[in-house]
Amino acid sequence: MREVVIIGSGCAGLTAAIYAARANLKPLVIEGVEAGGQLSLTTLVENFPGFPEGLQGPDLIQRMKDQAARFGAEYVAGDVTAADLSKNPFTLTLDGKPLETRTLIIASGASARWLGLPNEKKLIGKGVSSCATCDGFFFRGKDVIVVGGGDTAMEDSLFLTRFVNRVDLVHRRNELRASKIMVERARANEKIHFIWDTVVEDIMDVSKGEVTGAKLRNVVTQETTEKSVSAVFVAIGHIPNSKIFRGQLDMDSEGYLITHDGVKTKVPGVFACGDVQDRVFRQAITASGTGCAAAMLAERHLEAQAHGGH
Repeated sequence: MREVVIIGSGCAGLTAAIYAARANLKPLVIEGVEAGGQLSLTTLVENFPGFPEGLQGPDLIQRMKDQAARFGAEYVAGDVTAADLSKNPFTLTLDGKPLETRTLIIASGASARWLGLPNEKKLIGKGVSSCATCDGFFFRGKDVIVVGGGDTAMEDSLFLTRFVNRVDLVHRRNELRASKIMVERARANEKIHFIWDTVVEDIMDVSKGEVTGAKLRNVVTQETTEKSVSAVFVAIGHIPNSKIFRGQLDMDSEGYLITHDGVKTKVPGVFACGDVQDRVFRQAITASGTGCAAAMLAERHLEAQAHGGH
């Protein structure tokens, strides 16, 4: 029986682990399929406070892991495949075996949707990115592509115009699903150019170890063209890793967990933090902040239980 189990090992989960470990709760961190979360896919992180020279995403994660371990956090590789939150203690299924815990912190994150191209994964962090606010700065004065047609694609395109020379917004249809105000802002910006009815077929150039261009195909004419760009920003959304909680916790239409009073779910003793419940900011520092809150509330919940209250 554990006092605290944390699902996920990105910024939210590891910050929760640091706080829970320092409260002497010996948290168990289940690392999940994407161990280290989105930051493990990021190269240079320059916006995390306290590191003026920046550091590599995987290094930041490793430092957090070491910090929590120093205070008694434990780690287990693997993935939670089922959860029963109907009674306390809660029961999780980890690699086919049951695991019981008095409190649960869900920090399972959201996975970026990718285009699924063979060279895309090989160039992540080398010009292919799912986070314009993280990586836009590195492409000052360059030409880039943004793929998508929703608000995220518009926001990313507008953000990128602060740094880049030109943004080509590639969208597979000829109309956008983004909100009217975002579309108007994007259209009004002279650096943003729309390429309609088009998909990205391939991204070059793996042999050079960086993005040099993209192959585009018009879905109406089937005509293909190549475009020289220094980066491809994929802005087609994220998928929150929440499906094992369907029917047990409140979620919105896209699967983001709905919390109240910060990080509380509707089940007392179950808390959700980081990108699995934050569809707006999705930053390392905001995930860490909610991870801290979840651990502090879990500690209070356990204390209240120990004293017979709820």
